[in-house]
Amino acid sequence: MLAKRIIPCLDVRDGRVVMGVNFEGLNDVNSPIELADYYSRCGADELVFYDITASAEGRALFTEILKETASRVFIPLTVGGGINTLEDFDRVLKCGADKVSVNSGAIRNPGLIREAALRYGSQCVVLSADVKRVDGQFRVFARGGRDDTGMEAIAWIKRCVDLGAGEIVVNSIDTDGVKGGFDLEMLQAVCDVVKVPVIASGGAGKKEDFTELFRTIPGVDAGLAASIFHFGEVAIPELKADLRKNGILVR
Repeated sequence: MLAKRIIPCLDVRDGRVVMGVNFEGLNDVNSPIELADYYSRCGADELVFYDITASAEGRALFTEILKETASRVFIPLTVGGGINTLEDFDRVLKCGADKVSVNSGAIRNPGLIREAALRYGSQCVVLSADVKRVDGQFRVFARGGRDDTGMEAIAWIKRCVDLGAGEIVVNSIDTDGVKGGFDLEMLQAVCDVVKVPVIASGGAGKKEDFTELFRTIPGVDAGLAASIFHFGEVAIPELKADLRKNGILVR
């Protein structure tokens, strides 16, 4: 059995890490460079860096802050935000990313996933899916959770894996920032249709939420969280010790 991964997420706007609830009401937290350095040293398995307004603002991802952040990180770094072309993949990888996360760009052009997988390998291509319940259906949202695409999420995720996505981040808009636990129903539905690694995002509020996640859905490979790590509510070394105590393999 593969060890489960614990992944902090840096949602970056205007060069600062921000936090919100249900993708709204964003508040300033800290410098991504300082947080990245901290997480690299304190036991995080990977780090995710999202330029969360790049797609909504129709611009390329900020590269200078990314370069400086990447220079302080010695764990795998996934980067997303405003990824629309192969040139965007190339630029972000040259800034120090190990994997590239694509969301709105893939919705506009699903062929981007296949092109990127052929050029860089599937292991480099991460599909980030922002999903919310609408009329009893799991629906895909674009532009940082702003636009309902009308697409059913589970079929969309499976299609993207078939195109070459090597990893899936499932962002539950319903549970984002609420701290009531991961969206287990949504995550199970995804794990039922794909065989690539699935990362759970949205809803973590305490250590026990990670234990429940990995016990309830063994197919989930990693738990991603932001505010509980940023504000020191849960320390990653303590979280991993708690998971080991509960029989869950971690690094």
